[in-house]
Amino acid sequence: MGARKIHMAQYGTAHGHASGKLRSMQQNPDVEVVGVFEPNPERRAAAMAGAFADLRWFESEAELLGDPSILAVASEGRNDESLAQTEAIVAAGKHVWYDKPAGDDWDHAQRVFAAAKAAGIHIQMGYMLRYHEAFQQVSEWAKSGFLGELFSVRAHMSTFLPPEAQQIIAANHQGGILFDLCGHVLDQIIWMLGRPLKVTSFLRNDSGKVPDFKDNCLAVYEFERAMATVDIAALETRPMARRFEVYGSKGSAIIVEPFEPGNRIRLCLDEARGGFAEGEQVVEMETRSRQQCYDAELADFVEVVRDGKSPSRDLDHELLVQESMLRAAGELQT
Repeated sequence: MGARKIHMAQYGTAHGHASGKLRSMQQNPDVEVVGVFEPNPERRAAAMAGAFADLRWFESEAELLGDPSILAVASEGRNDESLAQTEAIVAAGKHVWYDKPAGDDWDHAQRVFAAAKAAGIHIQMGYMLRYHEAFQQVSEWAKSGFLGELFSVRAHMSTFLPPEAQQIIAANHQGGILFDLCGHVLDQIIWMLGRPLKVTSFLRNDSGKVPDFKDNCLAVYEFERAMATVDIAALETRPMARRFEVYGSKGSAIIVEPFEPGNRIRLCLDEARGGFAEGEQVVEMETRSRQQCYDAELADFVEVVRDGKSPSRDLDHELLVQESMLRAAGELQT
């Protein structure tokens, strides 16, 4: 007899990853999706006519969170809504598969994570690149010392957002596109290098289309013996040339752009080791789509909340990524 299925629900449908996360839950053999709640009537009507058709719809937050059969909830509200929604999920004693970022109120985020830790509740943030094979390989090389002492990480994760999407972010978050996307690559940087000593950011509006929206951003993270730069714009012509580069004293590893699907790593070593040659070579990796990364996220989440597996990132790490993002986004002065 196989392991029991866990009951999961979804709170919110407005996050950009919401439909993909629902698809992962529906396809996972260890999960039974018992329903969804969307507090906004217009969004609810749109979702019921689309990817969320044929699901049970909870009439209220209380109906969802009061269901004792539900072990965990996917928190998929809009970024200005999701932290309060996640707080309610935690207060109800349920684990949270929480899509990024954790709002822009640092004190509020700390309270939510502290409550989760005190109650033994797992929160897994939706940074899908940590489940991407190429990123996993690069971080393993970096953390093991295979690349020597790290001195530089460079990440480029731009996108294109039309003015209407820019307006929604600008109305709620001063950090613009950096606030929205930085966490994906910052999750990797913090995992490899820890808490930055100093953060300097440049949050610019260069298109002029939505003057209050920061559409061209750069963050510089300083560590004791390394620096990391993250540049993100909302103006890049599709397809985007996203890339991730790690440099150490004994070698470098660059995920060949674009890093989705990111199935090739340019590895350069000062000498032969670990089955790799001195100098430059291309290491072929498994091609993993974003949906497959969502699937891997969920599989890991289920093993933690059902089987007691140690999480791939603990709550302290998740909170440190949030703090480091807010420092760059101008939401937190530390």
